[in-house]
Amino acid sequence: MIKVGLILGIAGACRTDELVNLTVDDIEDVGSSLIVKIPNTKTKIPRIFVVTDVGNMLELFRKYLSLRPPHVKHKRLFLYYKAGKCSSQPVGKNTMGKIPSVVASYLKLPDVACYTGHCLRRSSATLLADAGVDITTIKRHAGWKSTTVAEGYVENSIENKTKTANQVLVPPLAQSQKL
Repeated sequence: MIKVGLILGIAGACRTDELVNLTVDDIEDVGSSLIVKIPNTKTKIPRIFVVTDVGNMLELFRKYLSLRPPHVKHKRLFLYYKAGKCSSQPVGKNTMGKIPSVVASYLKLPDVACYTGHCLRRSSATLLADAGVDITTIKRHAGWKSTTVAEGYVENSIENKTKTANQVLVPPLAQSQKL
């Protein structure tokens, strides 16, 4: 559950409640990727994102889905696991929101309590910004209307600061040769 929540949360810049409310019907497995629909968002604008077959992400999702008991009466995607068995009880917002702190603890990162469910959304925006994606695409991906709000989610990572430094510190001679 933790791995699938992490994958979907970062891939889709999902809010905790969006993950909690995901149903098995919101995800379409098309073989080489998953098409994920977030029908109910805070901004009332449905979103769609895709998870591609990077690493073993699709295999993890399929394995998780295959563990779902046949007697489950609801369609919520995320279910509790106890003693290696899947129950029919859906995962709540507090458990979903703790996924980043569980991952941080596993990675032995400091200040584990600082890693909240919102980190998935921020990490998604930061990864996109670090990859050179423009702010308009980041806004569209996460469902933000405001550029200011979207920029607030993009961490000031060392990678971004290094890119900026390299752009600022281009020797003036190299600039004039480009003209």
